[in-house]
Amino acid sequence: MNQPVVKERGGPSIVWLIPIITALLGAWLIVHTLTDKGPLVTITFRTAEGIEVNKTRIKYKSLDIGLVEGVRFSKDFSRVEVRARLSKEAAHFLRRDTRFWVVRPTLSARGISGLGTLLSGSYIEIEPGQGAPQALFVGLESAPVVNADEAGKPITLMARKLGSIDRGSLIHYQGIVAGEVLGYEMANDYRSVLIHAFVKPPFDRLVRSNTRFWSASGLDLSVGPDGMRVKTESLQALLFGGIAFDTPDGQDSGPDDITGLVFTLHDDQKAIQDQAYAAKIRYVLFFEDSVRGLTVGAPVEFKGIKVGSVIDVRLEYDERTTAFRIPVVVELEPERILERGERMKKAPREAFQALVKRGLRARLQTGNLLTGQLFVDLDMQPKAPIRLAGAGRTEPELPTVQGNFEQMTTQVKGIVDKLDKVDIVAIGAELQSTLKGTASVANSPGLDKTIADLGASLASLRSILHKVDERAEPITVNLEQALAAARDALEKSKATMAAVDGMLAPESPMHDGAVRLTQELSATARAIRSLVELLERSPQSLLFGRKPTGEKQ
Repeated sequence: MNQPVVKERGGPSIVWLIPIITALLGAWLIVHTLTDKGPLVTITFRTAEGIEVNKTRIKYKSLDIGLVEGVRFSKDFSRVEVRARLSKEAAHFLRRDTRFWVVRPTLSARGISGLGTLLSGSYIEIEPGQGAPQALFVGLESAPVVNADEAGKPITLMARKLGSIDRGSLIHYQGIVAGEVLGYEMANDYRSVLIHAFVKPPFDRLVRSNTRFWSASGLDLSVGPDGMRVKTESLQALLFGGIAFDTPDGQDSGPDDITGLVFTLHDDQKAIQDQAYAAKIRYVLFFEDSVRGLTVGAPVEFKGIKVGSVIDVRLEYDERTTAFRIPVVVELEPERILERGERMKKAPREAFQALVKRGLRARLQTGNLLTGQLFVDLDMQPKAPIRLAGAGRTEPELPTVQGNFEQMTTQVKGIVDKLDKVDIVAIGAELQSTLKGTASVANSPGLDKTIADLGASLASLRSILHKVDERAEPITVNLEQALAAARDALEKSKATMAAVDGMLAPESPMHDGAVRLTQELSATARAIRSLVELLERSPQSLLFGRKPTGEKQ
């Protein structure tokens, strides 16, 4: 039987080729995985609301470019650190100005956003920026209003108070949306608010150094001769606040470069018009009337036209006289008064002093009967004396007079004082006594008898008048005939006397007899004339007789 022959084979065995290939393949996979793996980024937020490990995505323009791998607290536990892995293609996004924020359902002045996250869940949005590469970022708590690559002009406004303006409030130009409010912060003096906004094209070309901004929030309610007017920029500005702006036309337009410029945000458009008058002079007024209803900002009017406003109303105590005064400081604007000359412009204080000498006086008037608000009314009253308090203030003083309401109050008070001096009790006692006497007369039994006698007398008088009416016509005819006969007799007697006077001469023996006859005829004529005149005046004298002398016929 043949024995097997064993021979040694030289070189490496083929069996080792498999682990070597496996090792190489593993190394290649490791290297490929490491080289294809994207960068790791750390983002800090105030809260981890809506963020879940291995679920929350990082998106750019709605495309997934990364995934959250871990969430932990910062060292001081003040913030939350989110570690996320981005894809290799997104590595160039990680720059110094890159911004991250969590997209959630949000209700703001711009409307409702992030509704898609109700089903898919919250995600982290990235906005690439410029600068040096960076791996640690501070996330935004809300989405930015304006993207970094959007064209336009950022502006800064300064306001006394924020009011209803909020992040996302709209900026209007001629009623058209021209931009939005990015945010706000307190100024360094802690007395005003800085508002950061953005104006979009093409309206950004209208923003210059002389552009004027005012708050367009709420309603602009005014009452005039045409009735009540209500105006607002838009319903959104009414609900969430808004800002409007305008740029004056003409040669006074400012430069286009507004870098570093801070604009003033006025309360309303009327405030801008009021600030157009640069020249202002102050006066102090002392009123004896109550200033209830007079507030700072109340107008100062002359003939119904505003010429200034009240800037201060306060109570002042004088230790020397132990008296209280109420100085009302007003600010007059002489530019509102047009004058045919230069005196009001060059020397307005001297011009007002000249008007005071001619009768310029100040008084309080009621501007609104419903609210009781007062305003200062300037009027020319030359007869009113110049009444000054002489309180030694730095502002010059204008003389004052009582208002119409206070004058009426003084008059009513005088009437009341006179009524207080009347003895009402004595008058009441006398009146009561008179009423008692009247009652006793009215209730006396003789009054009924007197009334009955008066009724009987009236009946008798009625009967007499009836009889007179029945006989009045015949009596009138007879009287007319008697008067005619009397006139005829008078004429005949006159003719007879004339004839006798012609026939008898003074030296005739019958002259004396004729004279006596003439005298008798004259007396007869006079008697007849008297009878005729009596009958003409009182025909009823034939029935009732002649009344005594002194009584009316």
